[in-house]
Amino acid sequence: MTSSPAGDAAEPLVRLRGVTKSYPGSSPGVRRGGTGPAVVTAVDDVDLDVAAGEIQAIVGYSGAGKSTLVRLVNALEPATSGSVVVDGVELTGLPERRLRQVRLGIGMIFQQFNLLESRSVWGNLAYPLQIAGVGKAEQQRRISELLHFVGLPDKAHTYPRHLSGGQKQRVGIARALATSPKLLLADEATSALDPDTTQEVLELLKRVNRELGTTIIAITHEMDVVRTIADRVAVMEKGRIIESGPVYDVFSAPREAVTRRFVGTVVDDEPDEVALEELRTRHTGRFVKLAFRDGGVRQSEVFAVLHRHGVAFELVYGGIEEIQGATFGNLTLALDGQDALVDAALAEVRAVVPTKELR
Repeated sequence: MTSSPAGDAAEPLVRLRGVTKSYPGSSPGVRRGGTGPAVVTAVDDVDLDVAAGEIQAIVGYSGAGKSTLVRLVNALEPATSGSVVVDGVELTGLPERRLRQVRLGIGMIFQQFNLLESRSVWGNLAYPLQIAGVGKAEQQRRISELLHFVGLPDKAHTYPRHLSGGQKQRVGIARALATSPKLLLADEATSALDPDTTQEVLELLKRVNRELGTTIIAITHEMDVVRTIADRVAVMEKGRIIESGPVYDVFSAPREAVTRRFVGTVVDDEPDEVALEELRTRHTGRFVKLAFRDGGVRQSEVFAVLHRHGVAFELVYGGIEEIQGATFGNLTLALDGQDALVDAALAEVRAVVPTKELR
């Protein structure tokens, strides 16, 4: 199993233990001598804790199992095995009547918005309140409150076809919050939006978390989403969680190849072979990558060491990032100087900064 503990003694809002979800595969084909699997396992022996009040991101490429995992958490599908606990309630084996009650405490927003085209914005927000049996007066109060919260008080009587993508997603968020859920599930909530609108929606989700105290599980394949809003991140591959932890830890020191590919979309690690050859056509000297971490040695101190040894240097690749108020980054330098001087300088630098010479 792969464990992702919440890190404190409080009971997590969401707790998964040994959770597996399998579907029938091409069994008839197997009986006829085919090669298809008899069972397809979408989620494979997953452990995950999500603490109340945090934003947990789950990332993975298509087919990794992340969307299936969400359907287990919101009780739209039962787990094949294992334990799924949400807000103290074990969902496995719960009758449908009780599952409906549990779902009232779980909001859901989608990539394609899933608004009711035949209803106005007001009608879309009223729908979950009607299902929950909320009275008319309370519906009016709650809908007005939500429209102001998401910045759309003037769109109450507008129909979805007249809204922009960002406005539709704001309505989707408002609808998901209608019954004041403790948990909000966001499944690729910004994938259909342009970059500017994406940032607006992410800022709204941070407000939901900060001001309402709503716990959020964000399913995404975009690491920029993770960097912007998440406290913790879990990386899925082939149905398993292969790496997890605080966002800063995972971004600054990814262990798994899949994680490194994801992190590499927003954080420069080191130039690949093609980029390295191109850099060598423009810069001379020995190339080294230095990994800086918050609380460690400063760049200026490293540069002072190089200068003291008479080694000229030039920054040719990389950058410094900030996540959750902490900085880290990878800088590739081209070092020029006599070999003995460069060797002496690197020996001193390696003692204080993770250093890799690129050949």
